[in-house]
Amino acid sequence: MRKKDELVLEYLQKTANALKANGIDAYIAENGEDAKNKVLELIPNGAEVMNMTSATLDKIGVSKEIDESGRFVALRKRIYAMDRNTQQREMQKLGSAPDWAVGSVHAVTQDGKVMIASATGSQLPAYAYGAGKVIWVVGKQKLVKDTDEGLKRIYEHSLPLESERARKAYGVPGSSVNKILIINKEVMPGRITIILVNEELGY
Repeated sequence: MRKKDELVLEYLQKTANALKANGIDAYIAENGEDAKNKVLELIPNGAEVMNMTSATLDKIGVSKEIDESGRFVALRKRIYAMDRNTQQREMQKLGSAPDWAVGSVHAVTQDGKVMIASATGSQLPAYAYGAGKVIWVVGKQKLVKDTDEGLKRIYEHSLPLESERARKAYGVPGSSVNKILIINKEVMPGRITIILVNEELGY
């Protein structure tokens, strides 16, 4: 009988191949540290970067590296320093079309489709079109059979955990799935990269 680790790696590789067939570059990282190193290898020093809210990026230290290392033009820090009452449109523009957008997703299907759910939709314009380059770091538990299973994962797994985070972070009753982006294919070669991690990261 084949070992479980071998089957997981084979599953990751098949998914990576499907993503590549859909125009999305894909790499397999052994763990979070390996994934972090790959992200930082891909982004050039001095680049303008918007790191989206992501438990995965926080866990592996990418958020801190982007915001605090001084290696990059950190747009999230710039946006947080702005006045939402008087600079809302400028904040929206900065977040919607950065040179680089880095984050995670909620599900990746066996045939290479990517699913991202959002309460506000703030990260979706950059992911869908606005960002020059997109990098997603995705833990192995987010790989699903198809979009139906992906939707089930979003509502039954990701939403309760995001609601818990939102309550603690913002003092709100919870979160909600108001907008869902499904990327079937990327038409601009080299624009999107997914790093599939052989480790459970985020939710």
